[in-house]
Amino acid sequence: MNNRIMGAGIAVAAIVLLVFVVFGIKNANKGRKASEADSIKELISENKLDEARTMLDKADEKDQDSNDMGKAYFELAGSYEKNNEIVKARDIYNLILSRYQNLDNIAEVQEILGRLNKEILFSSIITDKDVLYEVEPGDTLSKIAKRFGTTIDLIKASNSLESDVIRVGSKLKVSKSKYKILIDKSQNLLTLLTDDEVVVKVYRVATGENNSTPVGTFTVINKIKDPVWYTQGAIVPAESPDNILGSRWMGLSVKGYGMHGTVDPDTVGKQATSGCIRMLDRDVEELYAIVANGTEVTIVD
Repeated sequence: MNNRIMGAGIAVAAIVLLVFVVFGIKNANKGRKASEADSIKELISENKLDEARTMLDKADEKDQDSNDMGKAYFELAGSYEKNNEIVKARDIYNLILSRYQNLDNIAEVQEILGRLNKEILFSSIITDKDVLYEVEPGDTLSKIAKRFGTTIDLIKASNSLESDVIRVGSKLKVSKSKYKILIDKSQNLLTLLTDDEVVVKVYRVATGENNSTPVGTFTVINKIKDPVWYTQGAIVPAESPDNILGSRWMGLSVKGYGMHGTVDPDTVGKQATSGCIRMLDRDVEELYAIVANGTEVTIVD
């Protein structure tokens, strides 16, 4: 009987000891995380942003599921942006979007990311997705755009060119990025991605009434500025307020369908078209400048 009591006492003591050990480890981990968080905040406040990024990346390797990490990255990205280091800020917002979808402000992250990507694309900032190209004899903007799979509009915008005239020996920022488009009819959203699945920007769109927009994978086969609208029994010129196509048209490889602007912006975000994808004019003009003919477009329910 005494042996049983003694054995039970030893077992209880062992359990109590284990609880204290586990509790101690948890407290130690909490203390370590708190200390790391304080150090990272201090570095950010001192504007030692690259040091903060290094420390945060190491902490993130140990605890990738923590929303606290996402919040810390968001604070760091904002500080990079304030310092006008927008490529570094953009890269961190990309990281947040890929790892921390549960953040309360993930929609804000997505919006900021789109704005920064636009700012980088349409500026002289050179990234690892660009080349600084020296114009050779016989070059034209059309030839250069075709060589790199980009658009004349993007080359002109990122180099502040007011005409198509270029000089031999001048240097131009030229994008090497390849893009694809995903259109989700259930949310009326168009997502522009790089070919390695990185989100560039998300746009609100209108799709077809009664689910009439076709589903599948297509390509952009033609692009028209200020398109004429050929409708039953009429030809509506570009400048007419009755022209429903807006300022841009990008035709798809499924006959009769495309992405275009609108004269009725209130319909964007709804299922309201005859089957085409309708965008705000400012958005379709931006997308038109970025994507080249041949760009893949996937439409899903």
